[in-house]
Amino acid sequence: MKFLKSLLSFGLLFSLTNGLQAQNNIGPKKNISYVYRAAYRQKNIDERIKFYLDSLGYNVKFVDAAEPVSSTDGTDLIMISANVSARALADKYKDVKIPVLMWESDLLDDMRYTGRQRDVDFGKGDKDHYIWMVNAPHPLSAGLHAGIVVAFEGDQVIGWGKPGLGASIIATLPGQPNKAIIFGYEKGATMDYDFIAPARRVMFCLDNATFPYLTKDGLKLFNAAVAWSIGNK
Repeated sequence: MKFLKSLLSFGLLFSLTNGLQAQNNIGPKKNISYVYRAAYRQKNIDERIKFYLDSLGYNVKFVDAAEPVSSTDGTDLIMISANVSARALADKYKDVKIPVLMWESDLLDDMRYTGRQRDVDFGKGDKDHYIWMVNAPHPLSAGLHAGIVVAFEGDQVIGWGKPGLGASIIATLPGQPNKAIIFGYEKGATMDYDFIAPARRVMFCLDNATFPYLTKDGLKLFNAAVAWSIGNK
C-alpha cells in the first residue's frame, strides 16, 4: 500500500510538471549543483526534489556538503538543502560568484542574507499553510496575486528572515511583514550590513521535509525561485 501511494504521489507530481515546464520556458538546459547531506535520514526528500527538477529540464547533480566548494565550479546554480548541517556548512558558499538558492533558515546569518541574532534576524515560524504575498510584480512571485496564498497542504514549519536593505521581499508570514519567507538579492545588491551579493541569492520557504506538501501555487513559486536564481527571468 505504501509503495502504491508513493507511485501515485510521484505520478501526480510528474503530471503537474507538464504544464509548468512550458510555463517556465527554461530554454537551454542549465546545470544545478544540489548541496545536501548524503548520509541524512531524509535524503529521500532531496531525491524527490532532484527528480522534479530533472523533469523540468534542468541537469541536476548532487554535491555532498562535505565536498569542497570547487565541486560546484562551472555550474549555473547552487541549491542548498535544509537537510545540511548549518553548523558544519556555515559560510562555506558565502562568497561564490554563482547564484545560490537555499531554504535552510539557520544558514541565513552565515550566508549574510540577514543579521546574526536568532529569533530576531532569522528563525522558524509557527506551522502554517498560508503565506502573504507582498510583491506581486516581481518575477519571483510567479504571477500570483498579492495577499494570502495557500502554499502548503496542511500546516508546515516555515523558516523566516529579516533581510538586508537590498532585498526584494516576495512573501512573509501572514500578518508579520518583518518575517520574510521568500526573498531575493540581485547581484551587486547590499545584503547584511555592507556585504555585497556576489551573484543572485534567494531564500525560499521550505523546511526539511515540506517539499511534497507544496500546493500547485507553491510549486509555481518554487519554479519561479529556481528560474530567477539561475537567470531565466
